[in-house]
Amino acid sequence: MQVLETSRLILREFRVDDADALGRVISDAETMRFYVAPFDRAGVEAWIARNRQRYELDGFGLWAMVLKSTGELIGDCGLVAQNVDGIKELEVGYHVRRDLWGQGLGTEAARACRDYGFGEVKAERLISLIRSENFPSRRVAEKNGMRVWKEVLWHDLPHLVYAIRRDEASATQNAGTLL
Repeated sequence: MQVLETSRLILREFRVDDADALGRVISDAETMRFYVAPFDRAGVEAWIARNRQRYELDGFGLWAMVLKSTGELIGDCGLVAQNVDGIKELEVGYHVRRDLWGQGLGTEAARACRDYGFGEVKAERLISLIRSENFPSRRVAEKNGMRVWKEVLWHDLPHLVYAIRRDEASATQNAGTLL
């Protein structure tokens, strides 16, 4: 099911048959260098299953990021409920296939998800959990209007918590159209 559309991307729910394409993203050691480890095939399949479960439970999750021009699945982006310091926060998360880095696709998708989080989910605050040394991801969060809110130990690793409140988000930055 298609959820969002931007000028270059479609964000849709993951399907079981997305494992090969998603594996080219989250199994890549360079792309996942700020995670504990890249995902093996079973991990990729579990990632998809976990997000499909989130769609049922929360009404959202990480969605497949599909390049309109080719129809290729090139990453994921979406909203994930996270427990940060004992508080439920809504995270904008994203991964883009490495050969497409630097083209603004992550930012485009993240902005659409930000707008969805405020417009459809009615969140008061959105966050992104990012390792301090992950400068490309930090730039995406900053282009999404987020600023460092605090530092936390999350999954036993230090992370910066980037955040934006609903009242800080600009209504003029709508990047996505709800389908």
